[in-house]
Amino acid sequence: MKLLSPAISGLARLRLPAVEQWMHNANVAQFAVWQDLLAAGQYTEFGRLYQFDTIQTLDQYKKQVPIQEYDNLKPFIERMMKGDENLLWNTPVTWFAKSSGTTSEKSKFIPISEESLHDNHYKASKDVLSLYYATHPESVLLTGKGLVIGGSHQISQLHEDVQYGDLSAVLLQNSPFWGHWLRTPDLSIALMDEWEEKIERLAQSTIHENVTSMAGVPTWLIVLLKRILEITGKSTIIEVWPNLELYMHGGVSFVPYRAHFEKLIGAPINYLEMYNASEGFFAAQDDITVEGMLLMLEHGIFYEFMPLEEWGKEQPRTLQLNEVELGKNYAPVITTNGGLWRYLLGDTIQFTSISPYRIKVSGRLKHYMNAFGEEVIVDNTDKAIAAACAKTGAAVKDYTAAPVYFSEAENGAHEWLIAFDKEPENLPAFVEALDTALKQINSDYEAKRHKDIALRLPVVQAIPPQTFESWLRYRGKLGGQHKVPRLSNERDTLEQIKAFVNEQ
Repeated sequence: MKLLSPAISGLARLRLPAVEQWMHNANVAQFAVWQDLLAAGQYTEFGRLYQFDTIQTLDQYKKQVPIQEYDNLKPFIERMMKGDENLLWNTPVTWFAKSSGTTSEKSKFIPISEESLHDNHYKASKDVLSLYYATHPESVLLTGKGLVIGGSHQISQLHEDVQYGDLSAVLLQNSPFWGHWLRTPDLSIALMDEWEEKIERLAQSTIHENVTSMAGVPTWLIVLLKRILEITGKSTIIEVWPNLELYMHGGVSFVPYRAHFEKLIGAPINYLEMYNASEGFFAAQDDITVEGMLLMLEHGIFYEFMPLEEWGKEQPRTLQLNEVELGKNYAPVITTNGGLWRYLLGDTIQFTSISPYRIKVSGRLKHYMNAFGEEVIVDNTDKAIAAACAKTGAAVKDYTAAPVYFSEAENGAHEWLIAFDKEPENLPAFVEALDTALKQINSDYEAKRHKDIALRLPVVQAIPPQTFESWLRYRGKLGGQHKVPRLSNERDTLEQIKAFVNEQ
């Protein structure tokens, strides 16, 4: 380990000139990526369907290939999962990342090709390391180990050649041999499915390691760090791991968690945001002192950016990097070396810099809650409300929900304000039915609710039927397009309505 770390850190530093090349020649890098993707795609069933072999220009590509959502690609993906080849990508695809995402399905399955593994996910990870060393030349990151707390799904075998798991499990299972030497815990623990036992095994197996970095969703990491402090009797994590210097986070907003982490850790460390999803590794902070994440431009993904006013149009207009503006919301449309063609990701982003191109995630095309990695969308909650009403005889007029973040005493939760036309006779029974339905509909919510480890039972308050209309009228926004958002990652609206109810 001691011999290996300097060699890998040296290689990371050597990669920097190549990184700077694509950073400062963004449009050239992107055009080259697009050409490579199109060349590979013409030998697929999808490529033949849209006559890739006749496409000569980007404008032609946009006119000829419609924007795709998951449901459009699902028939191809289902056949790929049965072992059919050359459908969306021209090399065998034997891995799929399972994710809830923004479709109406409980789970979606994103193809992970060899190219997307090595030229996107792993290459981008190495470039993040190179950029970190560039801004922290005295770092001793690789003299210790990186604590990786992965997802909640073990690898599942569909048949002899095809497997799936959540993204972290797929990446861990396929990582190069040397990656296992730089990571803790052991793979057998990292891929455990039973979260209660997994947290315990993670804690017991890592307390004696020299951990210098951490990576994972904040929700689970908080649970783990608290357990480590209980076991060791220490007051702060820095007493357990004195060389800890970096936490790499992503997937949910880190703003509500930062103070919590600073208290748990007990000493200043670096916090680095990454934008890494099943569909691809898109961006990461190259400079922790500035807002925004550097867009990864030479990693097997070609980007288009749809202005939000174009969403829902029959032929929406998309922009290239040289056409975007700072501070404006765009919906990324991606073409990837995993076989996603002009795929509408579902997120919204803003550019915080155009030299180099840096972005921040500003939300989703649809309202959602993702404070804990649960990715609950309005389609999920509407169906869960309907199921709870059917079971309890209640009738819901409208609702809004927002997260309750971790506190010293309690885990997180979802707080709901529900205006009933007909209140249930037993509100706790309604809450149980709502929670059960959400777990059945959304696998990520189900994982976070497992044994109350990350999310406890929803907190539901019944409010008078006319509350939402009265509140909008009070704010001078009754009528037209004004609506109370049903889901939000922020508590502002929910707290304002609660205050309004109390005043009334």
